[in-house]
Amino acid sequence: MDAQLFLAEFGHIANAPGGIGKLRKLILQLAIQGRLIAAKKDDTSSRALLNDVRTIKANLVASKKLPREKHFSEILKREITADTPQHWEWVRFGEVWQLLSGRDLEPNQYNDSKFGVPYITGASNLEDGAINVNRWTAKPVVISHRGDLLITCKGTIGKTAFNTLGEIHIARQIMAVRNFSERLNSGFLKIWLDGFVSQLVEKSKSMIPGFSRDDLVLAVFPVPPLKEQSRIVAKVDELMALCDKLETQQQARRKLQNKLRQSTLQAVASATSPHELQASWTRLADNFGQLFHAPGDVTDLRQAILDLAFTGNISEQSERVTSNLVGSLHLRKIQLSEEKRIKRETPVIDFPGIAEMLGSIPDQWAWVRLNDIASVVRGGSPRPAGDPKFYGGSIPFLKVADVTAAKGMFIEHFTSTITEAGLNKTREISKRTVLLTNSGATLGVPAICEFRTTFNDGIAAFIELNDAVLDEYLYLFLKSKTKWLQDIASRGQGQPNLNTEIIRSMWFPFAPINEQYRIVTRVSELMRFCDVLEASLKHVAVIGERLATTAVSNLTGITVKQDEEPMKAPHTELIAPLRLGTAPDIKAQAPLATILARHNGEMSAKDLWQRFGGEIDAFYAQLKTEVAHGWVLEPAPAEMREKPADTVSA
Repeated sequence: MDAQLFLAEFGHIANAPGGIGKLRKLILQLAIQGRLIAAKKDDTSSRALLNDVRTIKANLVASKKLPREKHFSEILKREITADTPQHWEWVRFGEVWQLLSGRDLEPNQYNDSKFGVPYITGASNLEDGAINVNRWTAKPVVISHRGDLLITCKGTIGKTAFNTLGEIHIARQIMAVRNFSERLNSGFLKIWLDGFVSQLVEKSKSMIPGFSRDDLVLAVFPVPPLKEQSRIVAKVDELMALCDKLETQQQARRKLQNKLRQSTLQAVASATSPHELQASWTRLADNFGQLFHAPGDVTDLRQAILDLAFTGNISEQSERVTSNLVGSLHLRKIQLSEEKRIKRETPVIDFPGIAEMLGSIPDQWAWVRLNDIASVVRGGSPRPAGDPKFYGGSIPFLKVADVTAAKGMFIEHFTSTITEAGLNKTREISKRTVLLTNSGATLGVPAICEFRTTFNDGIAAFIELNDAVLDEYLYLFLKSKTKWLQDIASRGQGQPNLNTEIIRSMWFPFAPINEQYRIVTRVSELMRFCDVLEASLKHVAVIGERLATTAVSNLTGITVKQDEEPMKAPHTELIAPLRLGTAPDIKAQAPLATILARHNGEMSAKDLWQRFGGEIDAFYAQLKTEVAHGWVLEPAPAEMREKPADTVSA
C-alpha cells in the first residue's frame, strides 16, 4: 500500500459525508487484499495451510460429519484482485468453510417463554456484534453451534455476530458459517465477510435485498498464512479503534459547532439595539464559514431571520399602531358576530406558557391576541371514504398531510374531495386563508390556501382576517412559532394537540400595515438567500462524497459507479428583455415584477432569474403566472430560441 497516497487522500475521505464509514470499508478492503501489513518470512506457507484444511475436510466427509459437495469450478485470474500478495492462496469459499442456510418455523413451533433453544430470525436479533434473543423453540431444525459466525443474508444484509450462546435455531434470513477445520482464523473470516458484503452493496449503489447461498459459497476467498491472518485481524482492530476515536472527536466538534452557531444566531435574534444587532451580525458574518457546514444548519438561520422579523430588527420604524386601530379590531369582531358571519365567541383566557410570547417589540407596535385579528375555526371530520353522499364531488377536502407537504407558502394540491352534501360536517373557506395544523406530530405548520376548500379537524383556519393584517405577515409569524407551538402542545397528556382556545389566546406583534409589507418583502429576500446557501452546501456535500468515493476507489482498485445528477435546465431560453407591465397590487404575489420595478422596469431573463434566487423551473412557473396577470409584459414569441445543449441559461 502507498502510504503517501493514503495520507494524501485521508482528509478527503474522513471529512466527507459518511467519511468514517468509508474509512472503515477502506480498511476492510485493504485487509482482504493483503495491503494492510507486510508479510514475514517465518510465516508458514499458505499452500501448507490449505492442504491441511482440505485433508481435514476429506476425513470429515468420509466419516459423514460433513456433506459431500459438488465440484468447485477453477478460479480465473480475473476473479483475483490485482496486486494481491503472491504467497496467498485463493479458493472457493465453500471449500474451506461450512455454510448453513436457515429455515423459518411455523408460529406453533416457537415461543416467548424461554422453552427450548434460542430462535434467531433476522437482523433485529444481531446488534453491535451481540445476539439478542426474544424467541425460543423446542424443535430446532437448522442448528448453529458455539463459535459459528452468523450473518444476515436477506433484508438488512451483512450484520454479523459470533454465536456465543451454544445451540440455536436460525431462520431463513440468517446463515451460519462454521470453521469445521479449526485451522483458519475466524476473525479474518469476519473481516472478509464484512468487506464482501460492503463490496456487494457499493456495486449495487443501494442496500441489496439479499444474497444467495451460491453468492457466498462460490465467492473467491483468500487464504493467507495463519500468522499473517492473526496480524491482519490485530491491525484491523487497531485501525477500527482509531476510527471510533476519530468519530467521537468529529461528533464532539460537530456539537461544539452547533452550540456556537446557535448562540451566535441567538445573539443576533435577541439584539435590543441597532448597535448590538450590528455587532452580533458582524460576528456572524466573520465566522460564517465555520458556522455553516451542512444543509441542515441553514434551518437555524431561517429561524433567526423569522425571530428578527418579529422584533422589528430587519426594517425601519416610520409609523405607529394607534390605540384607535387596536380598539377597532375588537369592534370589527363584534360586527362580524352581529352579522352572523362568525359565531359568538367566549372571552379569551390565558393558558400556561402564553405569557412567554410577550417579548421586546418596537414602541410603534402593539401586542394583541390572535383572536383580535381573525376568527379561529377548526375543521370537521368527513364521512368514511367511499360514501357516495360525501365523496366524488368538486370541492377539495384538505388533510393535515396536504398542509405539511405544501411547497413554499401556498397549498397547490389536495388528496380527496367531498360533495356539497358534506359541508354540514366540516368547515368551508372560499378565499385566500391562512391555515395551521393543530394536532399530531406535525402540528404548528402554517400555509396559505388560495382556493375554495373544506378541511379536517387537524387544521385550524383564520377566517375573516382583519384588513389591518397582511395574511403573509400572519403566516410568517405562525411559521416562526412552530417549535414553540409544538412545545406548548407536548406539555399536555397523550397526542400533542392545540385546541382553538390556545390559538386564540396567543399574543401577536401587531405592526403598521406598511411595516408588515416591508417585513414580508425583506424576509422573502433573506429566505431566498437561505435557499441559495442550502443548495450550495448540498452541492459541496455531494462533491465531497464523490471525491471520497473516488479516493477509496483509487486506493483499493475497486471501481464504484457514481451516478451523475443531471443539471436541470430549460429547453428554451429568453433572449428578449423582460419588462414591467401593470403594477401589481401591494398584496399580490409578484416577486419578479417587484424586482423589475427596482431596476427601471427592464432586465434580461438571466439577470432576473439570478436575482429571483430559485430553481429555474420555479422561475419559469412564476414568470408564467405574472405574465398571465399582466404584471410582466409577455416577451415576443420571435425572441424565444432553443437553448444549446451544453449551456444553462434563463
